[in-house]
Amino acid sequence: MLTRELLLSGAYLASFQDLPGQPRWTEQQIRQSMLDTLAQHSAGPVWVFAYGSLIWNPIFHYSTQTAARLQGWHRSFCIKLNAGRGTPEKPGRMLALQAGGSTQGVAFKLNEDNLLDELWLIWAREMVYGSYLPIWCPLELANGEHVPGIVFVANPEHVQFIADASIDTTVPIILQAQGILGSNLDYLLQLQQSLQSFDINDAYIDALSQAALTEHIG
Repeated sequence: MLTRELLLSGAYLASFQDLPGQPRWTEQQIRQSMLDTLAQHSAGPVWVFAYGSLIWNPIFHYSTQTAARLQGWHRSFCIKLNAGRGTPEKPGRMLALQAGGSTQGVAFKLNEDNLLDELWLIWAREMVYGSYLPIWCPLELANGEHVPGIVFVANPEHVQFIADASIDTTVPIILQAQGILGSNLDYLLQLQQSLQSFDINDAYIDALSQAALTEHIG
């Protein structure tokens, strides 16, 4: 399992290698992306929107956690996964957000006194290959408050982006993928269980999980 210690020591980043047509980002690139994103925020608390593994294993420290809704984006296994829970020979699929619809997730408010340190843990985790676009989006919190939050969405210009994230296409890919962080199927099932624990319903994830389990057992 990914831990805070692995990220802080640099061991997590070091475990990833350059891939054909897909060089690993340097620490300098990752940090600059973080600083550029933060510079777009005028003032006020920094919130981060979690829709995948950040929900059940955030690792970073935060002051507040609450259910939240993001309009204009939906969950999609639309990123080719060549490392972590896949390999170049048997790639899997990684979760991201694509435009359209809405997403229920969890919003985390970070502390100001150690903001850069905690954001670095998020960036080092999410931006190994620069597959995501970190952007600011309005989040609707459970109490009805609206706040700007950092959201990692799919970068459609990236070499890893796959437009077809349909159930029929994605399930066979997920079932055959495994890497140093475990199997792609385990990630999918953990995602569904975590969403259910937060009373989050996502028809796409439910259908994907059901189809994957049916094929896996069958």
